[in-house]
Amino acid sequence: MDYKRRKRLALLILLVGMPAYVIFAVTVMSNIDRFPKWVELPTYIFLGLAWALPFRWVFLGIGKEDPDKEKENAAASLVRGVFL
Repeated sequence: MDYKRRKRLALLILLVGMPAYVIFAVTVMSNIDRFPKWVELPTYIFLGLAWALPFRWVFLGIGKEDPDKEKENAAASLVRGVFL
């Protein structure tokens, strides 16, 4: 998957998927009986991190420079060098 598509997918996951997951997790946790505090805190920590694990591959390298842009620049400079 190219960089632009991964960046758009990451944005969609953060803007739509994460709020939907938070609503789902809070609804599930509120519908079951209260756990003891020592169990409830690790459960919320786990649920807070678990949403990102399946999408780790999408977020890797998103904050870095576009690697496809370097290829385009190299190809453009090569074409300029051939035709000049």
